Amino acid sequence: MSRSKVAILRTSPATVLADYHRLMNLAGYQDVIDRTADTALKVNISWHFFYPGSSTTPWQLEGVIRAMKADGYDPNLIHACHNRTVVIDAHFGERENKQLNVIEAHGLRNVHLYEGEEWVNIRDAVGDLTKEFLCLNEVYPKGFSIPKRFIGENIIHLPTVKTHVFTTNTGAMKNAFGGLLNEHRHWTHPVIHETLVDLLMIQKKIHRGVFAVMDGTFVGDGPGPRCMVPDVKNVILASADQVAIDATAARLMGFDPMSIKYIRLAHERGLGCGDPRDIEIVGDLDAAEENWHFVGPFKKMTFASSMQHKIYWGPLKKPVEWSLKTWLAPWAYIASVLYHDLYWYPRNGKERVERILSSEWGRLFANWEKLVPNEQGWSDVGTGAAKLDRNTLQLITEGIRILGHCITEAPETRRLRQRKIVAAPA
Repeated sequence: MSRSKVAILRTSPATVLADYHRLMNLAGYQDVIDRTADTALKVNISWHFFYPGSSTTPWQLEGVIRAMKADGYDPNLIHACHNRTVVIDAHFGERENKQLNVIEAHGLRNVHLYEGEEWVNIRDAVGDLTKEFLCLNEVYPKGFSIPKRFIGENIIHLPTVKTHVFTTNTGAMKNAFGGLLNEHRHWTHPVIHETLVDLLMIQKKIHRGVFAVMDGTFVGDGPGPRCMVPDVKNVILASADQVAIDATAARLMGFDPMSIKYIRLAHERGLGCGDPRDIEIVGDLDAAEENWHFVGPFKKMTFASSMQHKIYWGPLKKPVEWSLKTWLAPWAYIASVLYHDLYWYPRNGKERVERILSSEWGRLFANWEKLVPNEQGWSDVGTGAAKLDRNTLQLITEGIRILGHCITEAPETRRLRQRKIVAAPA
């Protein structure tokens, strides 16, 4: 049996496009991604606002698309793929993070899974595999739905290297979370590690090929995936083994991968390799030996992340968690937007973003629409420190709009509207 392989390269704006092409082939993506099947590029938007390390970077998306085109993949069989989260506006996020710029420039389809797509019950999609689930049968006794279009498609996950207040780190395995669970994903938070393992089993069953390309140009430490301390690390990773790439990223952060529950559970079930000793590293081998000494997500939690832990695993679980499975659940979505979008980002995030915007990657992002790359990358990213486009008032105004979106798009709110329509006299 061949060892799991993870490719890692150091990169820079001047070479990033060529580096992504080399990276993907070092990791053997053409052996995994069937060129006759549709391929979903699963974009990660952890925050609709631009926040370094939080979401798929435009050069990550650009690099993957260019690599696939250069290797003969039909662009008509490649599309971007987005899920919906109640507290994240995916349409706003794809614009703010400049992912939509890339998709439109290449003329690719842009699929939002909650808009006109058919969803099928998991039991119809994977059959007896449901008997092997660690937790999802208990969380959803009546089953749950997954996108029908995923069945038979390839999927390439596009996560970033960052920490997470529920799972320690987050990457390829967590990137499937939004796309494969249609609603009430928060019901799985108390068993989030087991959930990620179940979702990986589902992916292996339904997808023609599964691959991951992870961007570590920007990275994030602390109470992620939003309120992190961003940094620049200039590395990119790729693998066909979702467990191995998450384990390698965790090791770079300074964590023991096998101490992270979802990695260990997936490793023990043979779904991938979580033990760094058994992972073959290709590319810039010295880069894989770095230790960034991240403090992790639990030492300096925000008020919001601390409360989440108390609700899902602590003293508030019994008196509060039940409400998140009733029509009262929107209180949690509202609280999240009020804290993150209307308080934390204008107060703390703006300064952190502008610090990172002074880097080469930050200038590349800020000047994205005005720059033209060569075959290697961007030899010129502009001079001078870039600034955040939106001022504090604009951020607060946008946060208020998103708060309204969060209330109207909450599944509980939509269900109440549907009941009123059904109950209305003819």
